Amino acid sequence: MTRSPRSVGAAVAILAAAALAGCAPAAPAPTLTGDVFVHDPAYVQTDEAHFVYSTGDGRIADGNIQVRRSDDGVDWEYAGEVWDAKPAWLDEAVPGVDNLWAPELYEHDGTWYLYYSVSTFGSGDSVIALATNTTLDPADDDYEWVDRGEVIASEGTDFNAIDAGIVEDADGTPWMSFGSFSSGIRMVELEWPSGLRADAAEPLRLADRGLVENAIEAPYVVARDGWFYLFASRGFCCKGVDSTYEIIVGRSKDLAGPYLDADHLALLDDGGTVVLTGDGADRIGPGGQSVFGYTLAFHFYDGAADGIPTLNLLPLRWKDGWPSAEWRPTP
Repeated sequence: MTRSPRSVGAAVAILAAAALAGCAPAAPAPTLTGDVFVHDPAYVQTDEAHFVYSTGDGRIADGNIQVRRSDDGVDWEYAGEVWDAKPAWLDEAVPGVDNLWAPELYEHDGTWYLYYSVSTFGSGDSVIALATNTTLDPADDDYEWVDRGEVIASEGTDFNAIDAGIVEDADGTPWMSFGSFSSGIRMVELEWPSGLRADAAEPLRLADRGLVENAIEAPYVVARDGWFYLFASRGFCCKGVDSTYEIIVGRSKDLAGPYLDADHLALLDDGGTVVLTGDGADRIGPGGQSVFGYTLAFHFYDGAADGIPTLNLLPLRWKDGWPSAEWRPTP
C-alpha cells in the first residue's frame, strides 16, 4: 500500500529548508510567476514536476478541472484540463452544472484518485465524483482520466457534498472529509482500491459553526505525530475583494474527533486556531487549501488585480504541535 505523499509529509524542494527548521525564522517563500489564476488548488509534487489541479471555468473546456504545471514550483504554466467535455451523467445528476469545483488528488498503490465537486453556486444538491489515472502529467503518453462515477450525493440531506479531502487512518483505511455550510464539515469511510464510499452510514460530524450562515468548508485532514489535524476555510469565498475566508485548524487523537483548537475550543462549536488570514488590501481571503508535505497551497483574492483568485504556496511551520503560515514580505 502506498500512502499519499501529503499524508506522510514529503518535503517540497523549494520550501523544505525553511520548513524543516522547525520554529527557526523561515526564509521568505519565492513569489510565484506565470499562470497563477487559480481557485481551490490541489497541489502535489511528483518525480516529474509540480502540479496544481483547480476549479474549472465554464467558458473553457466545458468547465472541467484545470491543470497547471511547474518545473520548480515557482513559475507556472497552463497545461490543460482533465477532459474536453464533462461526463454526460453529471448534467442529469446536477441540472444546470456549469463548472467542476475543488479537486482533491490522492495517490494509492500507483493510482491517482481525483475527487471533484459537482454543484451550482448556493445549492446543496451536489455530488462528489471520482476519476482515476496513472499520471498527473498531461504530456505523458499514459495520461487518461477514467470516470469512476459518484462517491456521494447530498440531494435531500442536511449536508452538502462538495470539497473532498482524503486521509488514511492508522490501519490504512481511507476517509473523505467534505462539506460546506449546511451541517458543516462531515466525513465518510471509503474503500480501496475503488476509492468509492464504503457504506451508507450517516456521515460523521467534524466541525460546525452553529450559525444560520454556517460559513465553514474545504476540509483537509493531515496525519502528523499521532494527531489528526483538520484544516478548514472559515468565512465567505468567491466575493472578490469582499471575501472573508481564513484558514483555521483543530486537532484530535481520533480521526472521528472531537477536533479542538489551541485554546481547547471544539470545532463543532465554532472553534478554530487561525493558520493564515488576510493581509492588507491586496492579500484577501486565503482559503480553499490543500497540504503537501511542508507546503500550504491555497488561493487568495488579489486586491491589486481587482480581486482575481490567485495561487499561493507558503511554508507550513510547526511549533509546539501547531501549524502556522506567514505571508511573504511585500516586494
